[in-house]
Amino acid sequence: MIRDSKLYLLFKNVYCRFRDDDVPALGAQLTYYFILSFFPFLIFVVSLMSFVQLSGDSVVAELIRLLPEQTGEAIEGILQEVTSDSRGALLSIGMIATLWSASNGVNAVIKGVNKAYDVEESRPFWKVRAISLAATVVLAIAIMLAIVLLIFGEVIGRFIFNWFPSPVGFGPIWDTLKYVVPISFMIVVFSLLYWIVPNRLISFKSALPGALFATFGWIATSLLFQFYINHFGNYSKTYGSIGGIIILLIWLYISSIIIMLGGEINAALASSSSKRE
Repeated sequence: MIRDSKLYLLFKNVYCRFRDDDVPALGAQLTYYFILSFFPFLIFVVSLMSFVQLSGDSVVAELIRLLPEQTGEAIEGILQEVTSDSRGALLSIGMIATLWSASNGVNAVIKGVNKAYDVEESRPFWKVRAISLAATVVLAIAIMLAIVLLIFGEVIGRFIFNWFPSPVGFGPIWDTLKYVVPISFMIVVFSLLYWIVPNRLISFKSALPGALFATFGWIATSLLFQFYINHFGNYSKTYGSIGGIIILLIWLYISSIIIMLGGEINAALASSSSKRE
C-alpha cells in the first residue's frame, strides 16, 4: 500500500532522477561556477546597497549570518580588501564586468535545471545570457530589499503600528515578521528562478514545490552545517589559514545540490502530471 502512495512514487521518481542525472556531479560543477561568481555577486550587492546609504559591513554581516564563523571572517576580509579601493558607480565598466561574472552562477543553474527536465538548450546565446543577467539583478535586489527590511523594518513597523494598533502588541508581530519576510523573499526568488530559467514552458504554480523545498532545505542544511562547524568541525587544524575558504566550498556544494534537487522535484512532478494526462 505504501509503495502505491503518491508520496512514495514521487520520492522514487526523484531518487531515480537524482541518480540518473548524477546530481552530486552537477552540484560540483555548479559549485565551481558559484565560487567564481560568489564574490562578484557580493560586491555587486554591496555596491547596490550604497545607493540606500547602508555600509558594506552591515550588508555583509546580514548576508553571511548562516555561515560558520571561520568562513564569515574569511569572506569579510576578502571583500574589504577588494572593495577598499573601489570608486566607480553602478553603471561603470567595472560593475558591468562584475555583474557579468556574477551571472555565471545563474547560467550554470540554467544548464542544471534543463538537464532535470531532460531538455536541450535551444535558445540563442544572447537570450540565455540576458536571463542570467536579469536573474542576477533580481536576486541582488531581493537580497537588498530583505536586508533593508531587516535593518529598518522595526522602525517602519512601529510607524505603521501607531496608525493601526493591534491587541497582540508590536513585539510578537515583529518577532514573526523578521523571519517571515526574508523566507518569503527566498520563496519568490526560487519560484521565479525555476519558472523562468528552464528551456520549457511551465506555470508559476508548478515551480512552487521546488522553490519551497529549496528555501527550507537550504535554510535547514545551512543552520545544521553552521552548528556542526562551529561546535565540532575545526578545519583550520587541517587546512590552516584557508580553512574558511574550504568550508565555503563545502557550503556552496551543499547549496548547489539543494538547488538542483528543487529542479528535480519540479521535473518529477511535471513528469507525473503528464503521465496522468
